Amino acid sequence: MTTERVFNKKLTRLNFKFGNIDWEKATIKQYELEKELGVWRIFLNGYAKNGFVIFDEELIPKEKLLEALKELEPEITAIKRLTVEELIESSYSWNNILGKMES
Repeated sequence: MTTERVFNKKLTRLNFKFGNIDWEKATIKQYELEKELGVWRIFLNGYAKNGFVIFDEELIPKEKLLEALKELEPEITAIKRLTVEELIESSYSWNNILGKMES
């Protein structure tokens, strides 16, 4: 795969609210899903009862992901499409600093 093809690869971000989650369940489920090949980034917060998963729907279908999260009673609050390039750029630490300075 060329670099350009990788950077332009489409990913999906699902934001969630959870009905049945605590820090222990969140930690275990996050670890399990991190091992999935199609999951690029995941964060499950057992205290705030929310989280997100960024994944490649070509490698792991949304239905399979939702089935894996079923016991946590997930409710999708937002769906966003992004590219690998956008994901990488949003991860740069200076974006966090510059965003705060511009506010």
